[in-house]
Amino acid sequence: MSYELCEHTADVAVAAEGPTLAAVFAAVADGLAAAMCESVPDAGERFSLRVRAESREAALFDYLDELVYERDVREVLPVENRATVRRDGGGWVVDADARGVPLSGLGAREVKAVTYSEMELSETPDGWRAYVVFDV
Repeated sequence: MSYELCEHTADVAVAAEGPTLAAVFAAVADGLAAAMCESVPDAGERFSLRVRAESREAALFDYLDELVYERDVREVLPVENRATVRRDGGGWVVDADARGVPLSGLGAREVKAVTYSEMELSETPDGWRAYVVFDV
């Protein structure tokens, strides 16, 4: 799985690829962390989260939005993201965890929000691809 930060007008975007849907979710989350901070210390403890949504795209949005919320509430930068994504009845569930690096002393760039602007989530011959724009 991999991600790339992309310039986007006044915002920042993450393009990510992964062999599975879960891998691409985690790669976008790692891209979000990279958009906020270039180097990350080894500090921090893992935390878990779960989101439910009606569609895959909404699940990706809600997952990333929850990471931004966790950053704000816990005052940590979520890194080393891991996710599982599964269909549950008529919707989708993301169970995830990340290492929360304390923001104090990091000098992290603020990402204000996840956007639906130009969001893409698609299956490819090699797995999955995602493109997400973040408001900075």
